[in-house]
Amino acid sequence: MFTRGEIALAAARPGLRRGPKGTRRWAVIEYLQKGGLLMWPILICSIISIAVIAERLFYLHRATIHVGEFLKGLANLIKRRNFAEALHESAGTPGPVARVIHAAIIRHDLPRSELREIVQEAGQLEVPKLERFLGVLATLAYLAPLLGLLGTVAGMIEAFGVIASNGGYATVTELSAGIYKSLLTTAAGLVVATPTFVAYSYLSSRVNTLMHDMERAGIEIVQMLAETEPESGIISFQPTAEGSQRDLRREK
Repeated sequence: MFTRGEIALAAARPGLRRGPKGTRRWAVIEYLQKGGLLMWPILICSIISIAVIAERLFYLHRATIHVGEFLKGLANLIKRRNFAEALHESAGTPGPVARVIHAAIIRHDLPRSELREIVQEAGQLEVPKLERFLGVLATLAYLAPLLGLLGTVAGMIEAFGVIASNGGYATVTELSAGIYKSLLTTAAGLVVATPTFVAYSYLSSRVNTLMHDMERAGIEIVQMLAETEPESGIISFQPTAEGSQRDLRREK
């Protein structure tokens, strides 16, 4: 048989288990309410930042390939002048590097100078796609702490307004609301800005790496295609029919 105390303790356990989750949710809502109206723009900045970071990471992950291995595979096809298979491989590979190579292989019969221009133009078209939304991250990284600073100023104005309304005197309880509000907005702005700036720096380095890979792939594919051009302008030392007739006339 269970005692009344054990039954009461068993009935209280489920509520104790649900307590921490409920308190966390209420704590977040409480922070947003006590931080004032500027907490909502900071929250919107955090949501946009998370969405942009996730989208850019997914795009750059798909765009990254092993350039060395990819060029080795294409080199064997180009040496055999199997341009159809090389076009198929480059078209089936995602990413800006493969698109730059594909643009060069399509015009493989052009001279080296024109191939360089085609590669440069294809690379320039890929740069805006790589840098997409990076400006948004930079803006959010600068905007979030400014919103926090604005919230700090608003909280201090509220605190000093309480002092002014009470004739220069105020209790700690009366001042705590404004100071608490200013600290919350400052902390929230820094919490959003710090990871956003770190993500911006990381994504910028990934973009620079891809741009370097595009330049490397463009230089190497132009060299490969130039080496496979059919040789022309070879001097022939065999006498032609017209030359032999002229020699016969001179002898006569």
